[in-house]
This record gives sequence, structure tokens and C-alpha cells, in this order.
Amino acid sequence: MSALAVLGPNFVREHLRTRLTLVLLVAIPAFFVLIFASVLGQFATALGGSLASREATAISAGWAAAFLSGALAFFEVTSSRGADRRLALAGLGAGRVALARITAAVTLAVVVSAVAFLTLTLRSGIAHPFHAAVAILGFATIYIGIGALIGVFVSGPLEGSLLVVLVFSVDVFSGPAMTSGGGVMASLTPTRKAADLLIAAGSGEGSPAGDWITVAAIALGALSVALAAFWFTARSRV
Repeated sequence: MSALAVLGPNFVREHLRTRLTLVLLVAIPAFFVLIFASVLGQFATALGGSLASREATAISAGWAAAFLSGALAFFEVTSSRGADRRLALAGLGAGRVALARITAAVTLAVVVSAVAFLTLTLRSGIAHPFHAAVAILGFATIYIGIGALIGVFVSGPLEGSLLVVLVFSVDVFSGPAMTSGGGVMASLTPTRKAADLLIAAGSGEGSPAGDWITVAAIALGALSVALAAFWFTARSRV
């Protein structure tokens, strides 16, 4: 347990000590909430959707948290393969290393979600702030699993980051209220229910308990996938 207490914060500092990461933590939420929201609304109108301006602004905060968390999880997997295996072989074991990695990933997701939520609050406010904060964190945790899973199969930083962007783009433009008809793809996107929660929070409406349970289940499933991904990359190949 003491090893986890040391490794987790060290893994977080590993990311945050990079100036580019710190810049992106501010720039990405600002870009999504201030600029991407209007673009998203225009696309929804062109595709026959019904995403209103206030709702688009709210959901953009979720997409900001998702994009950053997914990218950070991907690079956490790909950039640490050798180091994590050495830590595991040194006596920590793949399980402990994976737990430390997932702790760091969740901590970064909380930071990213907080920045996105603060940007949204400063930009336009939110009718149900607690609902919005939880929904944004749901976006972030779901994309931890997506980014980590991609990192297991794709080691190249360019190819992997582009694949994260591809999944993200399909997810965004298949989201609720983006088109006149839902379709099969829209119903299968991982953040569908989280988007419903955030849109409802942005418009001042409540959400049924079933939606919250579904988002919690998907988020826990995504974190389980990420934990397995971190374990897989840390285990010995001998």
C-alpha cells in the first residue's frame, strides 16, 4: 500500500510537470466551450438535429474532459511500457503498478473535469451544477478506458492519437440531438447517456435514475478495461 501511495502521485506529477500538458489543461476546455460549442451547434442544425446553443455549450465541457482524459490515458500506456515492466519485475508486481496507474489516471480525470466544469461555469453558468459536474466526470472516466485500450494495441504516438481522435469524432457526431434520427450507431456510442445527463443539466431539467445508473455502470466498466490495460502492459513477457 505504501508503494501505491508513492507511485500514484509520482505518475500524476510525471504528466503535470510537462508544460505542454499544463497548457492543454487550460487551452482545451477553453477551446471546446468557447469555440467548439458553436461549431457543434451549427453541425447539429445542418444534420437536422435539435442541439440548442446552451445545451451545446454544456456538452462541449464533457467533450473537453473526454478528449483530454482519453489522450492522457493513451500516452500513459504507451510511454510507460518499459518502466512499468521494470517496476513490476523489481517486486511491485503488475497488479500494484496497474493500480497506481489507474489511480493516477482517475486523479488526472478529476483535474481535467474540474477545469472543464470551471470553464463552463465562467462561460455561461449551468442550471444544475452538481449534475453537470458528475456528467463531465463520467465523460472523462469513460475515455480513460478508451484511451488505455487503444494504447494496448497501438504503440505509435501518431497512429494511436489519431485513433483516439477518430473514436472521439464518431462519438461526438453520433451524439444525442446531433441528427434528425438516432440510428444504431447513435445508440451504441459509449457516452450517449452521459451526454443526455449533461444536456439535461444545461437545459435545467432533471434526469431519470436509470440514466445515472447506466452512466455509472459504463464508467466502472471503462475503468476496469483501463486497469486491465495497465496490468497487461506492466506484466512480464518472460
